[in-house]
Amino acid sequence: MKAITLGKTTKTDVEDSVFGEKFHMSLVHEAARAELNARRRGTASTKTRGEVAMTGAKAWRQKGTGRARAGALSTPNRYGGGVAFGPKPRHYTVKVNKKAFRKALRAALSVHAERGTLAVFESGDYDKPATKQAADALAKFGEGRVLVVCARENEDNAVKSFRNIRDVSVLPADQVGVADVIGAERLVLSQGALEELTRRAA
Repeated sequence: MKAITLGKTTKTDVEDSVFGEKFHMSLVHEAARAELNARRRGTASTKTRGEVAMTGAKAWRQKGTGRARAGALSTPNRYGGGVAFGPKPRHYTVKVNKKAFRKALRAALSVHAERGTLAVFESGDYDKPATKQAADALAKFGEGRVLVVCARENEDNAVKSFRNIRDVSVLPADQVGVADVIGAERLVLSQGALEELTRRAA
């Protein structure tokens, strides 16, 4: 299978075993949901009626006032009372098997290969930061949000070239997940990132 080479007329070979996977909707959804849930901080917290700072005395006497009987002022239906069934600190992580994750990643990558929204570039083309060069290359690739994936080592100039362009997100290859890949309209990989993602998804 072939991928577009960014800024050039040639194409780059990619592994059919990784970029030729059949799309599995339920598996991709499961992996993407697990990743997005894992990114949640889970620190939202509300006070229950037992935690609010309020007197425990009865609001007014049971009989003789002409009003409806009332107990504690800390009940959820009163102003300043506690929250019923509010959020408490918790984690949202969901386990996804390694084989299932790899298959979901292959499926997400294959979508871009099939649609022609996958491009590869050589980090050696950016021996110094060159935002204009990167922007011109992306303009020829099409329109829409772009996810640029680079390897962590020896690709700082490429990262600096792409990161200031509008609608472009840059991530290191070891942090890219199924949700990032499937959520991007266009996917651009450095040669090093292509090798790393191929190794992770195989």
